[in-house]
Amino acid sequence: MNTNYIFITGGVLSGLGKGVATASIGLLLQSKGYSVTAIKIDPYINADAGTMNPFIHGEVFVTDDGGEIDQDFGHYERFLGINLKKDHNITTGQIYRKVIDKERRGDFLGRCVQIVPHITDEIKERIYTIAKKTKADFVLTEIGGTVGDIEEDVFLEAIRQIRIDHGFANVQFVHLGYVPEPKNIGELKTKPIQHSVERLREHGIQPDFIICRYDTGRQMEKNAIKKIALFGGVPKESVISNPHLENIYQLPLVLDEQKVGEKILKRSGLLPTKSDLNEWRKFVKKANNTTEPVRIAIVGKYFAQSFVDSYISIIEAVRHAAWHNNRKPMRDYIGSESFEKDESKLSELDSFGGIIVPGGFGIRGSEGKILAIKYARENDIPYLGLCYGLQLAVVEFARNVCGLEGANSTEIVPDTPHPVIDLLPEQEGVEYMGGTMRLGSYPTILKPKTKVWELYGKKDKIKERHRHRWEVNPDYHDVLQKNGMIFSGMSPDGRLVEFIELEDNLFFVATQAHPEFTSRPLSPNPIFNGFVKACILKSATKQ
Repeated sequence: MNTNYIFITGGVLSGLGKGVATASIGLLLQSKGYSVTAIKIDPYINADAGTMNPFIHGEVFVTDDGGEIDQDFGHYERFLGINLKKDHNITTGQIYRKVIDKERRGDFLGRCVQIVPHITDEIKERIYTIAKKTKADFVLTEIGGTVGDIEEDVFLEAIRQIRIDHGFANVQFVHLGYVPEPKNIGELKTKPIQHSVERLREHGIQPDFIICRYDTGRQMEKNAIKKIALFGGVPKESVISNPHLENIYQLPLVLDEQKVGEKILKRSGLLPTKSDLNEWRKFVKKANNTTEPVRIAIVGKYFAQSFVDSYISIIEAVRHAAWHNNRKPMRDYIGSESFEKDESKLSELDSFGGIIVPGGFGIRGSEGKILAIKYARENDIPYLGLCYGLQLAVVEFARNVCGLEGANSTEIVPDTPHPVIDLLPEQEGVEYMGGTMRLGSYPTILKPKTKVWELYGKKDKIKERHRHRWEVNPDYHDVLQKNGMIFSGMSPDGRLVEFIELEDNLFFVATQAHPEFTSRPLSPNPIFNGFVKACILKSATKQ
């Protein structure tokens, strides 16, 4: 069959969940027997998301091949159960750099290089290349940002051309917009999404489906649907409700109830088939009906009011593991700087089943994290350290167990007397910050009879994804191990520490990797699963 292209645009405002909607549409098509891949276009000029502030942009997701990309890729991989590559993330910076490189090389000799056709051709070529490589039946492409943003214009022009290139039947446009319900009115107002569709039409794009995101859990009124259909230029059955859901994994089922999959297939001229969503339904039902809580504290530094997208993959990995163990995940986000200001607040950690210290960079909040790690170790509260959480666990252990006064990471204190965490020689003198860390999936040799080895099903070799620059200093391997720290996972050459654990604690495990990136709703990551089990056990002993 011909490749089918579906483009998902957004309107009214950002942050409406285009990524979850894109992933949900892909899951519906998968459930009907079709292969799917996903692309995300980010209109910013950055080459990738690697150097962007998590307060502003959210989590930097990492692919197996080392891409530092938008957090929506986490939704794609979790919903679709596929591992995507870094070239599935397209940015303005990448496109313009490629075209300028071609111009400097002489590929356009004699021609004036222009937005149309040269930039748009490059965008289309990136999309077509992925379609050819993956051989997917459906290529879903989410356009980041909001229709009306100036930086989005060139991408809208490119996808308009793709419909001309591949024909009406093989290209569909899905537009997702916000339908507000002002408190003083008490009804859904359709004008914003009407205007958003009008802006899309200005670019020569008529949506085939309009997904309406709104903040209540009830069905949309027929009158609102009628208005959106009339002014949006689509049949009423092409106006799709996307209500507020406490559980994002329920969205595919909500869309399936509206026969979105069948409608897309019909629009493509393909025969409708029955969806096989049985396992997904069981998972959602179990998640929605789980009531007994497990309380976990995430002690980090990238918290701003209610914005927690900086740790979205960790949050989802905890949810997967909690639901798998018939528990309702209850997470609290604690800024580590609060412990630096008042150490008495550490006692608040006693009310949790376990503590996670996630990845991060820089000195701010590091001593607060170290205090939390020390409290977890001394009070036998299950602890899971991720990346920076491993490094600071090593610092804490070196100071308070090994007696190495002033031990630290050279990232925090460059002239520390005991650089237990340090840059490896290959990371010294690196000129560019972006794309130069240890990135992507790396193998680990697990030590038999350890907790980590048990959690991974007694496998001798596993792989997890990485994103870091500093490592446990090999000069301190011996002293750490002699004082009781177990190196339960090492790089194949035995040089890099990948997992540590403490034998005398119920659960004290840390990894230099980011196992949250490989957790899936139907198959929790083994480390998170083991951690949640320990949290449940710890909570039971308190009762």
